[in-house]
Amino acid sequence: MTLFRSLTPVLALALAVSAGHVPAALAQDGPLRITITDGVIEPLPFAVPDFVAENAGAEELARNIARVVAADLEGTGLFREIPAEAHISRVTSFDAAVSYADWKAINAQALITGAVSASGDRVSVKFRVFDVFSGQPLGEGLQFAGSAQGWRRMAHKVADQVYSRITGETGYFDSRVVYVSESGPKNARAKRLAIMDYDGANVQYLTDSSTIVIAPRFSPDGGRILYTSFQSGFPQVYEMDIGSVQSRALEEQPGTMTFAPRYAPDGGRIVFSLEQGGNTDIYAMDGQSGAATRLTSAPSIETAPSYSPDGSQIVFESDRSGTQQLYIMSAGGGEPVRISFGPGRYGTPVWSPRGDYIAFTKQHQGRFHIGVMRTDGSEERLLTASFLDEGPTWAPNGRVIMFTRQGAGATGEPALYSVDISGRNLRKVTSEGPASDPAWSPLLP
Repeated sequence: MTLFRSLTPVLALALAVSAGHVPAALAQDGPLRITITDGVIEPLPFAVPDFVAENAGAEELARNIARVVAADLEGTGLFREIPAEAHISRVTSFDAAVSYADWKAINAQALITGAVSASGDRVSVKFRVFDVFSGQPLGEGLQFAGSAQGWRRMAHKVADQVYSRITGETGYFDSRVVYVSESGPKNARAKRLAIMDYDGANVQYLTDSSTIVIAPRFSPDGGRILYTSFQSGFPQVYEMDIGSVQSRALEEQPGTMTFAPRYAPDGGRIVFSLEQGGNTDIYAMDGQSGAATRLTSAPSIETAPSYSPDGSQIVFESDRSGTQQLYIMSAGGGEPVRISFGPGRYGTPVWSPRGDYIAFTKQHQGRFHIGVMRTDGSEERLLTASFLDEGPTWAPNGRVIMFTRQGAGATGEPALYSVDISGRNLRKVTSEGPASDPAWSPLLP
């Protein structure tokens, strides 16, 4: 058990421990405490009273926004909400003094208060975060404004700010996920692209189910999507503008198949796999000119490329050693270096946006796993184990991984799950029906 004096060190340590690092400098004496046992963090208790409605017509929005903020925080596994029925104090004015003794009495260590005003189609949300033990606010209050239809996004923005102030890390709630929505029997599965808020709300379908689509990937600015379509009868890479929902094929060479696309961090280059004459290699393309450069040349299958955050390297999977393994090469090509050496087969590597880890799918002894390793292949950790887990994608802050889990048996359906990079907090992600191939967006502008 370790003792701390303020909220920020508490969650900073929680995040560090879950990533495998415990900074001893954070340990201090004081009544605010968090228990650490075998890397499991005791969630920090917090309270979110219903936000204050500052004018008529804002009451429902005020309640709903507070509930989304609470759900965002509790969903991380780092926080535990104290239910409203346990509250002693009632917040009836945004500017009223905080009765810290009442919140201490119910063991609330963080208090989030807010107010909502509505005028026509416009909504304004303001909030404050308080460290109950120290009796001080954590930073200045902030305010967000927008349309009433965008109230959930304002709630996510509030939660991102709260998360950041307490943990010292960037939030990830104001983001979206593009995925493949599936329907129909397994022998005649219909697939279409869909996009939703990270928590499953606001689903929008981007394609119909007339053509099989797989492996969507966001551009760095979140405005475009790469994906693979079987519209022509064989796989081809397409790019879609999300705003107009218009698509174009990127590479249409007769006798070739293209797949596994991904953007470079600058958004101007695209890396993908191209199969021709029975050989599959990795190519990079200039997004404007369409000029393509071959990056690998080997009598083996090279696929699933992913850029490092600085764009200087690419991690990919290859069977050049005889089994599926992970390799890293320069973004311009050259001799790759193998980084996976454990038992089993490795695939679908994805570089963390923080640059510190690579997530992957691993198959070993009849089980599938989502795992992470350092970029040199060290410190491999398996986060999940299932009949079929595959296709990891990173949250914008590099703290959480979302992936596809396929149910076992003839009736098993695919669903989206998320897990912290420590392997804690495995959760099923809400979606409309069976879902697969998730890709997490960057934080929305």
